[in-house]
Amino acid sequence: MIEFAFPWLSLAVVAPLVAAALLLRRPLPERVRQISLVASTVSFLAASAAWTEMLARAATSAADRWDIGSLLGGAPLLSIDALSAPLLPLVALLFVLTVLATLRRKLQNFASAGLLISEGILLATFACREPWPIIALLAAGTIPPWIELRLNHKPLRIFTLHMGVFVALLVAGQGLLSWDSHSVLAVGLLMAAVLVRSGIAPVHAWLPDLFHNASFGTALLFVTPMVGAYATMRLVLPIAPEWVLRGITLLSVLTAIYAAGMALVQIRARRMFSYLFLSHSSLVFVGLETATTIGLTGALCAWVAIALSMTGFGITLRSIEARMGRIRLDAFLGLYEQIPRLAVLFLITGLAAIGFPGTAGFVGGELLVEGAVQIYPLMGVAVVVVAALNGIAVLRAYFRIFTGARRPVTVDLRLRPPERVAVLALIFLMIGGGLYPQPAVMQLYNAASNLVNQRAAYFGVPVPAPTLDPHHHGAITPSIESAPFSPKGSPPARTQQTLARS
Repeated sequence: MIEFAFPWLSLAVVAPLVAAALLLRRPLPERVRQISLVASTVSFLAASAAWTEMLARAATSAADRWDIGSLLGGAPLLSIDALSAPLLPLVALLFVLTVLATLRRKLQNFASAGLLISEGILLATFACREPWPIIALLAAGTIPPWIELRLNHKPLRIFTLHMGVFVALLVAGQGLLSWDSHSVLAVGLLMAAVLVRSGIAPVHAWLPDLFHNASFGTALLFVTPMVGAYATMRLVLPIAPEWVLRGITLLSVLTAIYAAGMALVQIRARRMFSYLFLSHSSLVFVGLETATTIGLTGALCAWVAIALSMTGFGITLRSIEARMGRIRLDAFLGLYEQIPRLAVLFLITGLAAIGFPGTAGFVGGELLVEGAVQIYPLMGVAVVVVAALNGIAVLRAYFRIFTGARRPVTVDLRLRPPERVAVLALIFLMIGGGLYPQPAVMQLYNAASNLVNQRAAYFGVPVPAPTLDPHHHGAITPSIESAPFSPKGSPPARTQQTLARS
């Protein structure tokens, strides 16, 4: 593990917390925007600098030089590796673009102080690798949305019940695991906690309820980083028995199909979005539970693509709501002539979310299916069904909102430049990742390889020795099941063939 020349991780976490303290003095709305945007941008730049320095120094993990944990003689409190290094800039970017796309008159309702506190907690979670600190941060991350719901006098029962169960299961599972490191019950409790936080059916009721009651921006940023997937990789995947992973895969597939069907029949746009996101995020868990390098790589690629595309899709829907109020899908609104640019952005981000060819989601979906069908032959059929249903849901929403007879409106519907910049930036990343996916896939392949090796070490399974691959002209390549990096850092031949097809 190397030490950064500058405390990038601490800066990324502290900047939004300091800005949140400034916002408690209730400055003018324009000052709220400036403070929130500057703090989020600083966090994004610091997280990007940490990732860049780690890559430049060819390190497998890195931490700040003056980390609190290191100063106290223990493990660093904040550190990154191949898994968390690209996720930190991703999470920070989602916050930057969401703040940028928030209209001035909506800033007070957006609870910017709570947003910044959530960002600091979330970045600390993704920069943490020790179990108990991760659990503490996961529990703390549920507090800002709860406070917003309470201050706005919204129903709290469903959200409180699910998040309370989530925290209780986490603490009980990790406590039991500390007493018995091979306890199957502890693994089951931790996995149950992750399922609750991720909204896997039948414990998904809190997710559409949150989108219905909280502000759109708060709900969007609470779910799109998919912190439940991160908890799975850190707390569960390295120690879970095979039969546990198979059971979670079945639940995830059923959730993906169920949520896709529910998205088709919703008459409220927010609830449609929540089920659409749930369907996509469930497929990520399918790839995670394969416990193979190519499956994990596909899950990580799909994770990044879904976070970007669903955030862009959510921002466009939120922009329409900011002008028209809450959108219902049981009538044709005919808004295309008033906001044609927003209609185009809505369609592009929606299609990117379902993995349309040429976007990053297509690459992730291809790798995910390639890894999953090796263990679950019917997985390809399930993914096709989910993609088809989600595509119909996106097109249905598009036609209901933008087509039909034009209706007279009394407000200015034109898209503001900050909103346009935010959505175009996400579209650029999605299309760029689809046309040139190799750098991102290689980074995530490295992370997947490390996870597979951690799991093999825990169960005492030897990693197969590298074998000579004639297609690589003498390069040494491991088998796809374990798939640690080859000396030249190249993925196995099947992975490269999959990328070529993508």
